[in-house]
Amino acid sequence: MLNYLFEYLNQIDFPGAGLFQYISFRAGMAALLSLLITITFGKYLIEMLRRYQLGESIRDLGLEGQMEKKGTPTMGGIIIISGIVIPTLLFADLSNIYIILLIISALWMGSIGFLDDYLKVKKKNKEGLRGKFKVIGQIGLGLLVGLVMVFHDDIVVRDFSGEAFKDENSLLTTIPFVANNEFQYDWLLPEFLVDYSWALYVLVVIFIVTAVSNGTNITDGLDGLAAGTCAIIGLTLAVLAYLSGNAIFADYLNIMFIPNSGELVIFCTAFVGACIGFLWYNAYPAQVFMGDTGSLSLGGIIAVLAFVIRKELLIPILCGILVIENLSVIIQVSYFKYTKKKYGEGRRIFLMSPLHHHYQKKGLHEAKIVARFWTVGILLAIFTLATLKIR
Repeated sequence: MLNYLFEYLNQIDFPGAGLFQYISFRAGMAALLSLLITITFGKYLIEMLRRYQLGESIRDLGLEGQMEKKGTPTMGGIIIISGIVIPTLLFADLSNIYIILLIISALWMGSIGFLDDYLKVKKKNKEGLRGKFKVIGQIGLGLLVGLVMVFHDDIVVRDFSGEAFKDENSLLTTIPFVANNEFQYDWLLPEFLVDYSWALYVLVVIFIVTAVSNGTNITDGLDGLAAGTCAIIGLTLAVLAYLSGNAIFADYLNIMFIPNSGELVIFCTAFVGACIGFLWYNAYPAQVFMGDTGSLSLGGIIAVLAFVIRKELLIPILCGILVIENLSVIIQVSYFKYTKKKYGEGRRIFLMSPLHHHYQKKGLHEAKIVARFWTVGILLAIFTLATLKIR
């Protein structure tokens, strides 16, 4: 919104108004405001959640320090979403289709998570929102994002061919470790189905949005784990968005140039600022939990961000923590059912799933587990950036 004000001030040569045209300045301001919102607003929201007795109900799993968390305010994801959306509305170009998609994604997934948390803590429904309704919501967002990415006229990529640019409204994306780092979804289809490659793309969007949002939800099991991990991922996506949205850097690195995607840096810095600001209250020992309101929203945002900057095939690397947490549950449940059917009793691979609970069962303090997961997340982020030149 301030974009329009500063454009006017710049036209009348108001001192300092020209700063607003720089993405780096607006991104810095978005991060700063996001931190201020989450830290300041967070204090009052926590008090309000306590007043209305919106505390987490804990199921005893025999984990050290677990029952001490009973009654800790949840639904803190409202803090995160506020810290993302408000700075974005103020500092980003609201006519940018990518910004519109990301704001919709944050509010969409946040609403699903909020409804789930509300049913759990206020209506005392232990199951919360039924799983099939969550999945329907995730599919709905994936369908919307996929169709917009395929058919919207403002969404294009540019291939560098000598000094010339070639606009392509295609399903071109980035794939690591191969020549040119480029991949087309229609390469996966027989020739007679090539015209329907957009349908395959939409299905991939739906799958990844669902998987990443669920992975973030599962990862949110220790104080600060999900928020810190998402901050690392968000900062990496900010770097990738800046490089992809800058013609000079894109040409120098020989990567695809995505016009107007540089504006996403503002959203990404607000995202990172909100996650770090939330850690003020969520780091061990947590004063508030993000709940599904935060975890589903963060996961949905990460998935959509990866698609709009054409880096969705890097998710297994960049979001390795979320992926392995998700897989640990799938592996544990599948193996338990298989062995129960074959041997008459279920057996386990991990002491407990998700994976962070396995390490708790091994006697590691949760703060140490979180720190080590963050360290692995940083290593994966660095490796993700390195893939731009590993071919």
